[in-house]
Amino acid sequence: MAQFNEANSVRDFIRDLVKSIDVQFVPGNELPRRTDEVLLEGVLKSALISLNPEIEADPAKADEVIYNLRAILLAARNRPHPVVANEEFMAWLAGQKSMPFGPNGEHTTVQLIDFDHLDEDSANQWIVSTEVTFKQGRLEKRFDLVLWCNGLPLVVGEAKTPIRPAYTWIDGAAQIHDDYEQSVPQFFVPNVFSFATEGKDFRYGTIGMPVELWGPWRNDPTDEDAPAKIGLVAVQEAVEGIITPRAVLDFLRFFTLYATDRKHRKIKIIARFQQFQATNLIIDRVLLGKVKQGLIWHFQGSGKSLLMVFTALKLRAMVELANPTVLIVVDRIDLDTQITGTFNASDVPGLVSTDSRAQLQMLLSQGARKIIITTIHKFAEASGVLDARQNIIAMVDEAHRSQEGDYGQKMREALPNAYLFGLTGTPINRRDRNTFKWFGASEDEGGYLSRYSFQDSIRDGSTLPLHFEPRLSEIHIDQEAIDEAFEELAADRDLSESDKITLSKKAASIEVLIKTPSRIAKIAADIATHYQEKVEPQGFKAQVVVYDKASCVAYKNELDKHLGPEASTIVMSKSRGDVPDWAKWTPGAEELEQVVARFNDPTDPLKIIIVTAKLLTGFDAPILYCQYLDKPLKEHTLLQAITRTNRVYPPDKTHGLIVDYLGIFDDVARSLSFDEQAVRELVTNIEELKAQLVPALAAALAFFPGADRTLGGYEGLVQAQSAIAEDGRKDAFGAAYSVVSQLWEALSPDPMLGEHRDDYRWLSDVYESVRPSDITGRLVWHALGAKTIDLINEHVAVEIPQSAEKIVLDAQTIEDLMTGRRTDIPAKEIERQITARIARHLYNPVFVELGQRLNDLRERYADIQQSSLEFLRELLELARDTVAAEKAADEMPREEQGKAALTELFDVLKGDQTPIIVENVVNRIDEVVRGVRFEGWQSTIRGDQEVRQALRKTLYVQFKVRDNDVFEKALEYVREYY
Repeated sequence: MAQFNEANSVRDFIRDLVKSIDVQFVPGNELPRRTDEVLLEGVLKSALISLNPEIEADPAKADEVIYNLRAILLAARNRPHPVVANEEFMAWLAGQKSMPFGPNGEHTTVQLIDFDHLDEDSANQWIVSTEVTFKQGRLEKRFDLVLWCNGLPLVVGEAKTPIRPAYTWIDGAAQIHDDYEQSVPQFFVPNVFSFATEGKDFRYGTIGMPVELWGPWRNDPTDEDAPAKIGLVAVQEAVEGIITPRAVLDFLRFFTLYATDRKHRKIKIIARFQQFQATNLIIDRVLLGKVKQGLIWHFQGSGKSLLMVFTALKLRAMVELANPTVLIVVDRIDLDTQITGTFNASDVPGLVSTDSRAQLQMLLSQGARKIIITTIHKFAEASGVLDARQNIIAMVDEAHRSQEGDYGQKMREALPNAYLFGLTGTPINRRDRNTFKWFGASEDEGGYLSRYSFQDSIRDGSTLPLHFEPRLSEIHIDQEAIDEAFEELAADRDLSESDKITLSKKAASIEVLIKTPSRIAKIAADIATHYQEKVEPQGFKAQVVVYDKASCVAYKNELDKHLGPEASTIVMSKSRGDVPDWAKWTPGAEELEQVVARFNDPTDPLKIIIVTAKLLTGFDAPILYCQYLDKPLKEHTLLQAITRTNRVYPPDKTHGLIVDYLGIFDDVARSLSFDEQAVRELVTNIEELKAQLVPALAAALAFFPGADRTLGGYEGLVQAQSAIAEDGRKDAFGAAYSVVSQLWEALSPDPMLGEHRDDYRWLSDVYESVRPSDITGRLVWHALGAKTIDLINEHVAVEIPQSAEKIVLDAQTIEDLMTGRRTDIPAKEIERQITARIARHLYNPVFVELGQRLNDLRERYADIQQSSLEFLRELLELARDTVAAEKAADEMPREEQGKAALTELFDVLKGDQTPIIVENVVNRIDEVVRGVRFEGWQSTIRGDQEVRQALRKTLYVQFKVRDNDVFEKALEYVREYY
């Protein structure tokens, strides 16, 4: 019988694909190295001699270079994270370092890699190895796959089995990020990127990158209707796209950046596949020289600014372009700030940002060979040709808006031979003929050189879906009443028709109606309530978009009444007509940076930013979840504004929310008429979701005809599982339940869910008990998290059971005791019964909490007579809660009891030094154990070993819990309950 495992079905598959592109295979145990060495020093020395004439003349100089490289590797062990050492090592790899090897001690550049002969016989020696062992003292790690160039380990890969449902690429990525990089950091100092796959999905990331940010690799499909590639075919596409000598060296030189995050830590950024592919399409077009334009649409939030950085870096490095000038052209100062910030944060050499038209004209007329960031308006006063060179490449941001007025025409007159690439984060309407005319090439199908759509970015986790929540039922503009009142006024004042038209234009304008003080007060109160109920509890923040500057101030004053002055601020641009009091709301560049930093800080009391134009574009705040929209925006401005909320914010943000006070939702699809269906798939109307919930619930419940949903315990579960025993039916139910859970998550915590809570809880319990074996959506499932689990575990109704004990604490008894109608049961007896009942459930956290309440009660009333009425009242309340908990515990499935016991165990460990997210740990153990166990596993050696191994990996590797007592205790619970 054929056997499939991670080695023969995934690891060897990748090995053979890489071997097929002229890469030598050397097994890990045959590499010319000691297991405590990071580099293949003999191979590296040969490359140094071959690539550097000065070292060839004196091979001993190679040892000096290797000594310097070793010093960087050793230093990584003493740093908090090897990113800093990685950046230093990358400079050596990229040929940016020199040594005094020339005549009279002159410095000459040291080449470790041959970048100039990639398409012919190169001096580079490429090796792919499997099972590479690295030892550091007693510590030993083994990497599934390593790709070496000239003895340097540039790529590390982790393969997982495709046939074990408990393992996915996430486990491999976590092993690299959480274990290998932390315990043997020096091996990752030369690392360009790492990858992980279980033969279904393939993800890659850089050193220090959290697992949830690792990205997929896909090729741009020539046929958009072609079925998605799955399994090893999809993995093959990724390997052939990214794990080739040319691609790895491309990433090394042009597609990785170092920056500083908001906590002032050095981070490494790597291009996502759409950025890599679009950059290379631009480069190829420029090098070919036949077509001098192209249109790139990459959806808002998918990394357009970084795409420009990567493209600029590679263009400047192309020898064939003879040191080109790269122009980054934007049309607004706030976009200029964002893009300049991205370039500056990435430490791009040769960068200059123009402050004036004169400076731009001077740079161009002098033929400056730099990367120049400018706004399109600075071409306005250009007269004639500023620079007629062929090697000028302009990337124009938000191309469709840049054609307003004659700025675009002026730019083309000033740079008649430049390459012009238009980039946009919003799709182009067919009405925008100028945009297609000026940027779209007829050679490009559909008008785009590169397209990365709404659906692409959401599928890949680059951005999140948007949900719309119209709130118009109570708050709306009653046009009919206004018209009636206006007619009365006109008749009363005997106005002529001309007077009526003039007055109506002013008094009944949309501006006046929107800015009515009573309306603003009412909406502000609604925003405050909505924020406190639906946004703040999730730890997210919000933006309020209003009509104009005066409205900003009015909203701020009203919100302060409900939330206090610390909760919100205004950000608007400065202009001559401003009221003097508004100066505090028009921050300069440094102040604005501080406001944005405060807003992005989850601990800062600033929760809401009120805006009208500024921060509607070029504002990147992943913590922004909800946008309250009270401004009539249209087309691109509207889509750019609402997509401020679509940034990924791990682990709990599942979508962005737009609360719409003006009925704008329909305009989103209507104004982007090129692809109305795509927009509607992206932007979901909450009211439509409400209408979908009941039919979705009915469809899921239909899988259980005749099932008695009031029947608890294993009898009820067996009955439910029998109804979906056949695999096809089980999968169909899983799909139906997935629809229900997504709708529930999107609508929560809407009050309308209350009447469906029992049905949803029952379906969730059944789904968990037969959870589908493929866990490709584990990150999504994990993100659904808290709300659903709370509902599953919620005790909806409690009845007090009858008991054969001497004294029955039933509902009537407790009520009689509390009202004083019965006094024959002493407090001591009630206390004794509660203690005995709690003791039966030592490992259930509900009863642990009840026990703590009992102890607190004893301590508070220790010095008071036990007959105290207050003591008795609290004791009886505790009795009532205890019997209710007993009822709930009896109904809890055995494995749920196990999860409760594990929850208690890990709750004890939680602290500053061990910031364990208890729910994540318990759910992961539950998932892994269910994936590897089988009937009777406790009594077999194989079963015990598999569960031990899975549990140890989960605790030791994924969650850093390395306490053996905790491991043994968790294993004891797993044996008992699973």
